[in-house]
Parts: sequence; structure tokens; C-alpha cells
Amino acid sequence: MEIYVTLIQLLDSTLRLSAPLLFACLAGLYSERAGIVDIGLEGKMLAGAFAAGTVAAISGSAIAGLGAALLVAMLLSLVHGFASITHRGNQIVSGLAINFIAAGTTIILGQAWFGQGGRTPSLPNSARFTAIDFPGAEAVKDVPVIGYLYAELISGHSILVYLAFLMVPLTWWVLYRTRFGLRLRAVGENPAAVDTAGISVPWLRYRAVMICGLLCGLAGAYLATAQGAGFVKDMTAGKGYIALAALIFAKWRPVQAMFACLLFGFLDASAIRLQGQSLPLIGDVPVQFMQALPYILTVILLAGFIGKATPPKAGGIPYVKER
Repeated sequence: MEIYVTLIQLLDSTLRLSAPLLFACLAGLYSERAGIVDIGLEGKMLAGAFAAGTVAAISGSAIAGLGAALLVAMLLSLVHGFASITHRGNQIVSGLAINFIAAGTTIILGQAWFGQGGRTPSLPNSARFTAIDFPGAEAVKDVPVIGYLYAELISGHSILVYLAFLMVPLTWWVLYRTRFGLRLRAVGENPAAVDTAGISVPWLRYRAVMICGLLCGLAGAYLATAQGAGFVKDMTAGKGYIALAALIFAKWRPVQAMFACLLFGFLDASAIRLQGQSLPLIGDVPVQFMQALPYILTVILLAGFIGKATPPKAGGIPYVKER
């Protein structure tokens, strides 16, 4: 029974740690399916987290913080779109610029406004998205196997965790069952054919990067107002890049993206749980190694187990309308 409880707690942590990765991974999915490579997921998440933590701290409202995160992340997405769609700039350079701007600006503004080394003030529970307990969760907690599974793993997460996983079937439906999704996939493969059909390629791509911004804002808001209690300097800690790795690992498909994010979340949760513990035949493992383990395994998985991943054919290529 002790092993079962430990496993459920590990899976519970996996869901919590996977949520921001899943938001960011789906954000990249919309953008890259439309042919816009977005390295700036990390920067948009970070800026969204800072906006959410700042506004929630000032207003005392988690909803206001979420709105600020969505707005800031979408504005950065529009900047990326303006550079790469309207002006046909290099999409990699534009995304990296957003990452650098977000990393520096959040620290400067955080220090100038709050004087806490780039942090925002700690948020009370009233200004956070706290856990939601499903009906009867506490009552059935002591029921063997099923009760603990329901009370600990299914119940007890913030609304943003449930929203992250609901976004998976919604994204699948949008991409494969709607006219917009068909056009979005087509513009990432053959934008000239879409243009010939009388559909605006730039407008389709702008809509894709706007959706990308909204999802990155949700990821940032989750980090600052649900998983954490305020913004901390560089709190994304490379999650945007891991989300990109998960997207490639999933070969740009929403359901596979969810499982890839769960895998990376499980690695992160396992690393946290194993810190400071002695392993059989190994002994004490350095904390630094356990912290680096998810990133090391990310590289190993991408290098050795992903197989051939073919991105959208028009990905990263600016579209020039033929005269």
C-alpha cells in the first residue's frame, strides 16, 4: 500500500508539473502548424508569469492576473508575427529576441517596482488559483485503492490544470474537424495553394500566433498564480524549450504532445522526489545531478528515441505572394 500511495503522489506531481509544459507545447503546435517557428515560447511564458504575479499582487485577484498574462503574452506574439509574417524576418532570431527581452525586462521591472531582487510579493490564497476538491473526495479518501486515487490524483488540482488537459481534445477537434484547422494545417504545408484558394495566408498565420500567445499566457499565469505564489526571477527555467522538445517528440500532434509533456513532467517529478535520497547500488546522488536529470533525459530522448520527425514543410519559411 505504501508503494501505491507513493506512486499516486508521484503521478499527482506529474500532472501539476506537466500543465505549463502542455499549455506551451500546444501553443507551439498552433504556431508551427501554420508555418511559424516559435522559439519565443519561453519568453512569452516568462512575461506572462511576471504580468500575472504583478497584477495579482496589486489587485488581489487571480482572474485579473490571468487577464494580464494573456494580454502581455499575446502582445509579444503579435510582435513575433509582425517581425516574421509582415516583414518576413528570421523567425528564429525574432523568437530568441523575445526570450532575451522577457528575461531582462522582468528582472528590471520587478526590482524597480517591488525591490525584492526581481520577485513580486508573495500572493495570498485569495489571489491564487487554489486546488479544487471534487464532491465526496474527502469522504472516500480512506476507501482502498479507488478512494485515494479519486481524492489525490483526480481531485485537488487548480482549474488551470484541468483546462490544460481539456485543451488537448479541443485542439485535436479544432485541427482535424474544423475548416479553420484544415486551413491552418494547409498553410503550414503549402501556403501558395491556400493563397490560390483566396484565403489570406498572413491573417491565418496571425491567428495562429495569437492563439499561441493566449496559451503561453495561460502557462505563465499557472506558474505564478497556481503552482507558485508569485513571480520569481527566471521561474520558467527552460520550460519553453522543453515544450518545444516535447512538440518535436510528439511530431506536431496534440494527443502525442500530451503524452510527451506527461513524460517530461514525470521525469521532473521523479527528480524532485529523489533529491537527497540514497539509491541502491549508487548511494547518495548529488542534488545538482537530480535537478539536471530532466534536461539530460530530454536531450537523450530527442537524440536517440524520436526517430524521424518531419516538421510542416513551410515551417520557418516566410511566404512571399506571387505577383
